Amino acid sequence: MLLHGIIPPITTPFYPDGAVYYKKLEHNVERYSRTPASGMVVLGSTGEAILLSDEERRGVLKVARAAAAPNKVLIAGTGIESAVETLRLTEYAAELGYDLALVRTPHFYRKQMLPANLLAFYRFVADRSPLPVLLYNVPPFTAYDMPAEIVIELAGHPNIFGIKESSGDVEKIRALVAATKHVKRWATVTETFEAVTPRMLQAAEATTDSGGELVQLGVRSGESKISSAAINVVSGIKTRKKEIGFQVLAGAAQKLEPSLEAGAVGAVLGFASAAPTACYEVYAAFKEGDSELTRIKQQRIAAAAVRVGGELGIPGLKHAMDLNGYYGGPGRLPFLPLTAELKAEVERLMAEIRN
Repeated sequence: MLLHGIIPPITTPFYPDGAVYYKKLEHNVERYSRTPASGMVVLGSTGEAILLSDEERRGVLKVARAAAAPNKVLIAGTGIESAVETLRLTEYAAELGYDLALVRTPHFYRKQMLPANLLAFYRFVADRSPLPVLLYNVPPFTAYDMPAEIVIELAGHPNIFGIKESSGDVEKIRALVAATKHVKRWATVTETFEAVTPRMLQAAEATTDSGGELVQLGVRSGESKISSAAINVVSGIKTRKKEIGFQVLAGAAQKLEPSLEAGAVGAVLGFASAAPTACYEVYAAFKEGDSELTRIKQQRIAAAAVRVGGELGIPGLKHAMDLNGYYGGPGRLPFLPLTAELKAEVERLMAEIRN
């Protein structure tokens, strides 16, 4: 599955009493579906997944899946401390029609999270998962930074398609990209090199008489290649193959430009939940080769990304969402509402970032 571009990890809306506000979740997903974002992560760190019950996680996955446009890549955050529970939630996401599973590093028993433990955990999940797996390294939340050596070793697994690297370490991204160049995989893309999802093909098949089967989304290293110039028609959609390899995604909006320069193919950015278009403009300028415009667009979001997306965290992001036409609303305890002073600060930082 092609993961290029900007992918917001969406928030989970709550009523003031802490109950999940599913109607507002539906509203937000429909709105993200109209942005240039290439997909969405549901139940990522920004989604307060760790604060939800298993029933609530399943409800959020179901509602978001139903509301999302079929051409948006859907990634389910399924990482739980236990490998068995991670696999169960991943299987449920697959039943709903998600495209990939984002699996964060287990970390509660971090002193015992030695290389052998992490390798066994991810191999257990990836060997059995019906969805391709994305590794998720997020030391700001887990206080555990997965060593590059483990990522490089796991990159060769045929069902591990990439990593969301949220350490903010650009040199680590560069090292991961360089060390995984040998991994060869191919994805089905549109004629204009955008992602093709099974939901997209199913929707097209339902509206045409051409029929067609779902196409293979990747191949193992060493298997035969298919020319990206060849055009195939699947369920009425013109498709081709694109080599993707092991895909490294950045996780820090304030370092998006240098991360792309280091070889990241895109980014999953908490700040994009409040400003998806502003983040996309950095990516688009970079892809167009306009270094000056990329720098300008990066500077535009840098201060807000650090303060709102990083230091103020989910309460800050949710208030920024309220300013931009999404429903942010309250976080769930132990998060507390922002003070009037902090709200005013967010409003100042977001004043020129309206999208």
